[in-house]
Amino acid sequence: MLKIVLTIAVIAGVYYFLIKKPQVTQKRRERADAEAKKPKKGEEIMVECDKCGTYISTHEAIIKSGKYYCSKECAGVK
Repeated sequence: MLKIVLTIAVIAGVYYFLIKKPQVTQKRRERADAEAKKPKKGEEIMVECDKCGTYISTHEAIIKSGKYYCSKECAGVK
């Protein structure tokens, strides 16, 4: 009876440390990386003007045809 319990415990330990734990660790890293990429509250994302190369906040940028521009002159808008 003791041999069966010890065998089951060893198999469970091997399963946990060699199979389950690396999967859990990888998922935690992926989640942490995804959280790190999200902009924090109050942070602004800076983008480059397609014409002149100036960096500008996405809140202030002008979007035309899916591209970001820093001003109406660069965007060609009146």
